[in-house]
Amino acid sequence: MAPLLIAILSFWLRMWHLATPKGYTFDEVYYVDGARDLLHYGVEVTGSSPEFIVHPPVGKWCIALGVKLFGNNEFGWRISSALVGAITIYLVALIAQRLFGSKSLSTLAALLMALDGLHLVHSRTALLDLFLTFFILLAVYAWLKERYWLAGIWFGLAIGTKWSAIYFLAAFALILIYQDYIRSRAEESRELLKTILKRVAQFSVLPLGVYIASWTGWFMSARGWDRQWAQTHPSAWKFIPDSLRSLWHYHAEIWHFHTTLTQHHSYQANPWSWLVMARPTSFFYASPNTCGAKQCAQEVLALGTPILWWLGTLAIAVVFGFWISSALKGEIDKVAGFILLGIVAGYLPWFFFQKRTVFSFYAIVFEPFLILALVYCAKKFLGVAPQSRNRRLIVGFVVLVIALNFFYFLPLFNASVISYDAWSHRMWLPSWI
Repeated sequence: MAPLLIAILSFWLRMWHLATPKGYTFDEVYYVDGARDLLHYGVEVTGSSPEFIVHPPVGKWCIALGVKLFGNNEFGWRISSALVGAITIYLVALIAQRLFGSKSLSTLAALLMALDGLHLVHSRTALLDLFLTFFILLAVYAWLKERYWLAGIWFGLAIGTKWSAIYFLAAFALILIYQDYIRSRAEESRELLKTILKRVAQFSVLPLGVYIASWTGWFMSARGWDRQWAQTHPSAWKFIPDSLRSLWHYHAEIWHFHTTLTQHHSYQANPWSWLVMARPTSFFYASPNTCGAKQCAQEVLALGTPILWWLGTLAIAVVFGFWISSALKGEIDKVAGFILLGIVAGYLPWFFFQKRTVFSFYAIVFEPFLILALVYCAKKFLGVAPQSRNRRLIVGFVVLVIALNFFYFLPLFNASVISYDAWSHRMWLPSWI
């Protein structure tokens, strides 16, 4: 009940003045517009003409649900993100319970997730990345419970939100196949080929089917971008339907966009700096005159709670150390391996796109695993059966410091109007401005 209560309280914090700031925040201008188009036409358009878009439709359908229920306004745009943000807090707790088998540690995981500013900002903004995180967490939780068909469905929806989910699918599928291989050798089983074929169906055929189904609006509408491309570009492969060839062409154009996006942005951040939040993204900034001071500031800064992320960076290193130590002893630490697998899948691929325009807020997708790394370290520090009151007090003190740090930066997470001096005092690093 404790993680559930934390999630409910966090939902209230996300709902508080959810319609602030007014107007579009950062890339809401693209995704809200896309969500409205999906509601009206099933595809995205510009005026009466087809619109080339570079992300699949699932995340925008999630935003569209809020618009449908609550109207075309700031609250309607963001309500789906707020709800999903609260649910992801509970999902992290469920995963922690599965990994550590401890109610207190699962509560700690939920609390740390709830005390992060980056997660709060995503929960109050109509972007795609939190929906991506949501579907990945659902897939990973199903994977942990060995419900692999269900995991395949969730992975398909994650890829239908953003293509970067493919890295998670590949990582967890390959690890599972490797585990099947080791098990078959140990049991001298002859069922390995059959098992591998089943894994291919669960983590390839099924997710692909779900992904293609997510484009139903594009298939059913003549307004879809290059929907009729195949009809004017004959192919020797007559057995492939024109609609699928047109979709393949569309995806080739999307791939070209993503791999050649090098336009400079003032808030772009190299992946090397993400963990320490060296260059957070400013989603919104204004200078109203309503704070009673000579100068006022109002900002939405996609900044992870600094102390939490800095400690999380150290925690990842500690988890890696324990995993290496266990591997050298021939006794693989599966919990450490699971945490590292999620971080590798969500973080490492971005290092191969050094010239691409990327932002630190993309880190939200592997943040749950950073939280799990902190919980892992807490468990190691406390011991299997903690008897030391002092150690529990130290963990509690660290959580208190993180909470104080979170509430200190809260005005930058929820667009509160504060004096310019108060805003300036929160700019701990020059690169945050």
